[in-house]
Amino acid sequence: MNEERKSQESPGRFLCFSLGKEKFAMPLLQVKEVIANTETTSIPQAAPYFKGIMNLRGQVISVIDLRIKLKVGKAEATPETPIVILDVNGLSLGVVVDSVNSVTGFENSMISEPPVHDSSTKTDYIFGVARHEKDLTLLIDLKKLLNTDDVKTMKSQSMKAA
Repeated sequence: MNEERKSQESPGRFLCFSLGKEKFAMPLLQVKEVIANTETTSIPQAAPYFKGIMNLRGQVISVIDLRIKLKVGKAEATPETPIVILDVNGLSLGVVVDSVNSVTGFENSMISEPPVHDSSTKTDYIFGVARHEKDLTLLIDLKKLLNTDDVKTMKSQSMKAA
């Protein structure tokens, strides 16, 4: 494939979701499924954003609340609150979002670099901003958002519960 054609192609498809009034998107390749909110078992002394663990068809899955992790507020969970089941670095985990909006393919021309900001705030998990009509959608890298400490914690919590 020639480079000119490659640069015009869509960088991929994304699952678009909302947290509060903000719009986000994650690579669709990391999404296994979207399920309705389900009961979780809390883990004492876990990080505030770590909602707990759940049983998904016999597999213990760690669940984090992205609203708390990204500090965009804490909405009340309802039975309709979705949990997105992901595969990040071979680890299955669930993330709670306010709503799942769509699956979208953004063209390269629609994506800008992340904005420059105060370097004391860690936002390296944002790898781009997609423009669609009047909306701006933050494209997030789950591997960077869920740092190695998070992944280790989730693995150890899942092992303890198994």
